[in-house]
Amino acid sequence: MTSQAAEGPESVTASRRSKITPEREREFYDAVLEQIRDCGYDAVTMEGIAASTRCSKSTLYRQWKTKPQFVAAALRASRKVRFAGIDSGSLAEDLRLAARAAGDWTGKDTRLLQALGHAVTQDRELQRALREALVDPEITALRNILRRGVDRGEIAADHPALEFVPTQIFGVLRVRPVLEGKYADPDYLVRFVEAAVLPALGLT
Repeated sequence: MTSQAAEGPESVTASRRSKITPEREREFYDAVLEQIRDCGYDAVTMEGIAASTRCSKSTLYRQWKTKPQFVAAALRASRKVRFAGIDSGSLAEDLRLAARAAGDWTGKDTRLLQALGHAVTQDRELQRALREALVDPEITALRNILRRGVDRGEIAADHPALEFVPTQIFGVLRVRPVLEGKYADPDYLVRFVEAAVLPALGLT
């Protein structure tokens, strides 16, 4: 019996996976997400990523098996909470800061969301990964901002506009490129919050 056989398939897989360093893995993830932004999900192939990162396509297939699994892993690895740490002591100011933070990353993330639009409706794992990486963490952080405003007595817990704030902010991020051909940059989002979100919450 060989040492590989004695180790079993899980150990063999772990051994194969360990050949890719974290830095190299990050390079693969960055490459696939950037190509999706530039070319669209359907146009990106494992072969193309292999060529652009100067590795063999068998390396990618051995590590991730399929393109959806690869992209899902890349999304999860890129998870960041941009609204984390926003706590100025004022709900209105926190929402302005959140708007500015959203505007700082809207170009990359909005392009990615748009490029993955149809694919995520076809693949549940991809859909889950997209929500875990780009949507749920930000919505949770935004709801925490709103909850702190309630706790400080700035707004009533049953104010009817509270539940719509995440929809307002994420909605304008997605819709402005469609309606105006421009991303919602920081200045635009701050003006939107001041003109539409704060009045709806009675914070003017």
